[in-house]
Amino acid sequence: MANDNYNHITDNDLLDRYRKDGNNHWLGIFLERYTLLLFGVCLKYLKNEEEAKDAVQQVFVKAIQELGKYPIYYPKSWLYKVACNHCLMKIRDRKTTVSIEHTGFEESIEPTAETPQLKEQNLVWLEQSLPALQRDQRTCVTLFYLEKKSYQEISMATGLSLLQVKSHIQNGKRNLRILIDKKRKEA
Repeated sequence: MANDNYNHITDNDLLDRYRKDGNNHWLGIFLERYTLLLFGVCLKYLKNEEEAKDAVQQVFVKAIQELGKYPIYYPKSWLYKVACNHCLMKIRDRKTTVSIEHTGFEESIEPTAETPQLKEQNLVWLEQSLPALQRDQRTCVTLFYLEKKSYQEISMATGLSLLQVKSHIQNGKRNLRILIDKKRKEA
């Protein structure tokens, strides 16, 4: 490894140097240290070597974009979490489409086969019900299901803790079910 002579520099020191002088060399040393770890994580989740290699590169890009936004106190753990979230998003993307009708609400809105008219009506009810949610629930549900953001991305965007984000998504989804069921009964 070309960066063996930097083993005495901690991850936090490398990132501090990168933040101070903007030299990508420091960032490269940091990311190189964890390439194998990230590859292992991505392979574990994605079960495909080529996809895992691509994912590592995407995690690097994401890390570079995020590093300047806020302080990172545990770089290895943070990088690991970025990789996990990235892979989970990839897996979720495999199972869903970008369409609003596949946001994860359809099973709670109508578990049986839907006609095009019923799908359209469910979407109208969803659109009408979303503003009735408490603000943080509405924000978290929208970011998670419609914009496909990870818990960590939502946490960073809103300033909420990961636990709060998960809670708002869960409660928001439950409240949407209740609101949509009420609209269905009124129809």
